[in-house]
Amino acid sequence: MKNLLTLLLTVGGLCLPAQAQTNYQPGYSTSTECFKDEYREEYVPGTKDNPGYVRNWTEKVAIACASPKTSVQVQRQSSPSADTNDCKEGSIIGGLLGAGIGGAISRGDGRWLGVPVGAVTGALVGCQVDGG
Repeated sequence: MKNLLTLLLTVGGLCLPAQAQTNYQPGYSTSTECFKDEYREEYVPGTKDNPGYVRNWTEKVAIACASPKTSVQVQRQSSPSADTNDCKEGSIIGGLLGAGIGGAISRGDGRWLGVPVGAVTGALVGCQVDGG
């Protein structure tokens, strides 16, 4: 085993924010380089008589620059579409058929209730069948 064991650790919580440096010369292009400071540690092992220790420092490391976010927002105006789905015909036909069926099925005094209930039920079913 080596006398000097080097362990480099990057501690994410101790990283400082990225720094940018822009180089510009008149008549030439512009270049931007980004850096961040990373925390490093090196463990130096010891012996029985001389205990080991940890040496730490920060290093400036080049990183990829984040491109400026240019977002083009396209606003689309959406107009609510009119409901052209009309179920008048289906309601009328369904109501007539429902009233007829309700009158035919019911007996005696129940016809006073069977015809209107059949008409309403038939109108609702007819509207759904017609696409409403």
